[in-house]
Amino acid sequence: MSRNLIKKVCLLGDGEVGKTSLIRKFVYDQFDDKYLMTIGTKITKKALALSHQGTPVNLTLMINDIVGQVEFERIHKQYYRGSMAGILVCDLTRKPTLERIDWWLDSFREVAGDVPIILLGNKADLTEKLEISDNDLSNYSKDIGCSHFITSAKTGLNVEKAFIKVGKVLCQTNQ
Repeated sequence: MSRNLIKKVCLLGDGEVGKTSLIRKFVYDQFDDKYLMTIGTKITKKALALSHQGTPVNLTLMINDIVGQVEFERIHKQYYRGSMAGILVCDLTRKPTLERIDWWLDSFREVAGDVPIILLGNKADLTEKLEISDNDLSNYSKDIGCSHFITSAKTGLNVEKAFIKVGKVLCQTNQ
């Protein structure tokens, strides 16, 4: 007998780190490098067929793409309610986006609590502009107690793997 789950996941991080592009790549296998700022939040649904301890799980991810500008902090917290996981995203070509991950994590945890999180360093395809190494990301993820992936929404590097990882973690929760 299979389980059916619906879980809300929030993508968090500064503007222009590639949150919308990561979602578009994962859900639709598309990439567009034109930047369109997310206003408020955009919700995208993706169904996954997974397995947990030998039991098939039909997991529907309700992926919330949260506006990345910190001046919208007041509305961010409204969108975090009911989240079962968070995906923190930084831009590997802009070190300050990693340095602000603590702010995003604190803001998110204040509302969502101690839910699973994962850290993504996006834009790995821009090799000539990288300011954050895999080692930097690894050390940071250890400090905050989560897994991490180097990703590229453009090439698809580790995008599906990262979302599947979140899905598998969510299958382990009983809520």
